[in-house]
Amino acid sequence: MKIQPRVPWQVKYIALVLIWGSSFLLMKVGLEAMSAVQISALRILSGAVVLLGLLLAGGGRLPTGARVWGHLFVCGFFLGALPFTLFALSETRISSALAGIGNAATPIATVLATLAILPGERATGRRLVAVGVGFAGVVTIMQPWTATDRPDLVGFSMALAGGASYGIGWTYNRRFLSGVDLGGLSQPAATLATALVLMVPLVLGWALVQPEGLAAIWAYDLEGAGAWPWLPLAATLVLGLVGTGFAYMLQFDVVRGAGPVVGSTITYLIPVVSVLLGVLVLDEHLGPWQVVGFVVVLAAAAVINRRPRPAEPVVPDREEARATRDPVPRASR
Repeated sequence: MKIQPRVPWQVKYIALVLIWGSSFLLMKVGLEAMSAVQISALRILSGAVVLLGLLLAGGGRLPTGARVWGHLFVCGFFLGALPFTLFALSETRISSALAGIGNAATPIATVLATLAILPGERATGRRLVAVGVGFAGVVTIMQPWTATDRPDLVGFSMALAGGASYGIGWTYNRRFLSGVDLGGLSQPAATLATALVLMVPLVLGWALVQPEGLAAIWAYDLEGAGAWPWLPLAATLVLGLVGTGFAYMLQFDVVRGAGPVVGSTITYLIPVVSVLLGVLVLDEHLGPWQVVGFVVVLAAAAVINRRPRPAEPVVPDREEARATRDPVPRASR
């Protein structure tokens, strides 16, 4: 019996770009009735439930060893707790489109983290120039030469830090956990589980400084939600179940099907989707300098992700080839 082919990786690639690109829109909708900390915590909780459930259902297991889990907690911080919270906080001050642009800082931060964390790794001159161009694009977006039309610097800095956190986390993962992954959903499930543990003290500390106390953890602003009172909650659950849990599965399938080089290009397509959704759905807009800076950052990210062409093999001429095949002179035979 002929086995039907699985869904092509190209379809999963497009789905992953759309899912992660829409996450900034979903966070903005969630903020209408929930706080940034609530959104981050619920996102990680629902995503972890999905991955752990699928891992157990498939007969998989989590990594073992205290040292491994110590590294997983670092990854859980940089790949989950920190960026998810920073992106949600940033959208309390800036648009979802602008927050999505901050995600383009990931490849730039990856180059710098590689130089600092991975021994023996060297960045090419092309990539270092691209990093400098990327920083120029960021400065263009922030517009330090004006005090009126520029975006909220604190909010955009949070988005940039969230994007940079991914670059640090994935580089750290490559340095310390590349040899202990059990395959499948083992490592991503463990990463989200550690992120969930790290969120507990953050949520409790945040709740204790709120007027409602611990009741703030499950507080929900029905009036702020408007005509669709449960839409913010639904958006946050979709963000966690699909945009965090299900998306991890797609990411692994894309890397397995197309390789890490193609998989890495998702990073700079996500802001394109976030900007389009912000403009078309939420009626957001970007200023001219922000558009220029956005294009510069995307171009820098594309250059950073591009791999150099392999060197063409040197083909010896006919006499050299004959000498290689026949090292003993004919006259001496």
